[in-house]
Amino acid sequence: MADTVREIERKYEVDDDVRLPDLAGAGRVATVGKAGAEELDALYYDTPDQRLAAARITLRRRTGGKDAGWHLKLPVAPGVRDEVRAPLSEEPPPELTALVRSRVLDREPVPLVRLRTRRTVRVLKDAAGAPLAELAVDEVRARRAGKAGPGPAEVRWREIEVELLGGGDAALLDEVGRALVAAGARPAVAESKLARALAETGLDRDRPAPPGARSHPPRPRGAGKHGGKAKGKGKGAGKKAGPTAADVVLRYVREQVRVIVELDPAVRRDLPDSVHRMRVATRRLRSVFRSYTAVLDRAVTLPIGLELQWLAAELGIDRDREVLTGRLQGALAEVPRPLRLGPVSARLRIWSERRRAGSRQEVLAVLDGPRYLALLTSLHALLEAPPLRPAAGRPAPGITAAAVLKDYRRLARRVEAALAAPAGRERDEALHGARKAAKRARYAAEAARPALGGPAKAFARRIKRVQQLLGDHQDSVVARGALRELATQAHQAGEGGFTFGLLYGREESRAADRERELPGLWRKVSRRKHRDALRA
Repeated sequence: MADTVREIERKYEVDDDVRLPDLAGAGRVATVGKAGAEELDALYYDTPDQRLAAARITLRRRTGGKDAGWHLKLPVAPGVRDEVRAPLSEEPPPELTALVRSRVLDREPVPLVRLRTRRTVRVLKDAAGAPLAELAVDEVRARRAGKAGPGPAEVRWREIEVELLGGGDAALLDEVGRALVAAGARPAVAESKLARALAETGLDRDRPAPPGARSHPPRPRGAGKHGGKAKGKGKGAGKKAGPTAADVVLRYVREQVRVIVELDPAVRRDLPDSVHRMRVATRRLRSVFRSYTAVLDRAVTLPIGLELQWLAAELGIDRDREVLTGRLQGALAEVPRPLRLGPVSARLRIWSERRRAGSRQEVLAVLDGPRYLALLTSLHALLEAPPLRPAAGRPAPGITAAAVLKDYRRLARRVEAALAAPAGRERDEALHGARKAAKRARYAAEAARPALGGPAKAFARRIKRVQQLLGDHQDSVVARGALRELATQAHQAGEGGFTFGLLYGREESRAADRERELPGLWRKVSRRKHRDALRA
């Protein structure tokens, strides 16, 4: 079973003649105790094209020391990584390789670099003798694991690592770092031993750019340098051109793909809010495909969009349960205790836990399945060779404003239809359709921000208010369905259903409130001046 340790550390390069200073008095450090020396032998794994290294991820098998085993290090923030550990085995453990699947896709990690380290450890302690940080002086030998390269086969260096213990204060690292620099140490250029080994042996020179990392998308066929037909020199030819529609749209697409890929291990580890954020990224991506058909060929993006819709639905099983449970628990907490008749809290908890057990396994099965892998491969392929249409090379403001306004008009039609629909199921469905249209218009405006600036940001903010109101209404519709189910279960078990009926009535009243608020909110959002600002 894999364990996770949060690693907060600083690294320093040191020459052979640099001596460790007396660190007593650096911040809260009162004493420095020696913990002895260790001989570490680590074999680092990656794909031949170094997909993990490109993502600042390391996978290694290490013997020696107190934490021998397999270690997967995932970046969290500068100087902060989560180290996921698994017991020693000959091959990379499946629980770790699953966490990098979104990076390696169909490639298998193989041995790339071997590092042998002689480590001398000191423990920095406070006045009470409690450990604050661990300081390691490492003498490192790095050798390529079989692959030839333009640099030397083996390199050596000396470095110092200072790592916090027990969730200490990062300010201590600053104090210790100042003392080390004063003694001749230098903040490390490479963020990890692997990164330095790859650089100094020359292995990183053949590493390709990450998928979709090109700074400028290819021009559509027949387009000049800045879109449209190629033109000769003339009036204004020396002016710097602004971004094209392709620049703006692909920037947004690239960001959503990055979010999906980076959140994959977080979803597998069941980290808070990871499923929700990944699901939102799939929706944003699918939405921009539908909004910007003038930029990206719909024949190519449609099949990918359908797969994104499938993934969002699979992720939604767990997320929707989580949101619904939170809503029902919050509503139940507002009911006075004398009106909570029967074991309503226990029944709600059991109902939620049964749903969670199944949904969690379903999400993991999806992420491990071939369909998800094929979707990730398709997204990377799209970024490598974007299916651009002729309008993609035109200036971004006109193309993006047209797309946002088109989605706005679609939203307006759906809101008007919902307001005219008879109360009940027909209006509920119409309002849900308007909510989907509001999301699409909002995401189109978000994508357009680099081209349209403040007006797009303000437009997205106003549309978000409509989306939130409609979302609360839809959540009420779903909550009433769950309350009917809970009341039925309670009745069949011989329990009273009064409390669930009370909550049902409150949800009905809440939905009616949202319906009354919608016309006034829509009048504010749909003012002509807001649309004119986008055109300007």
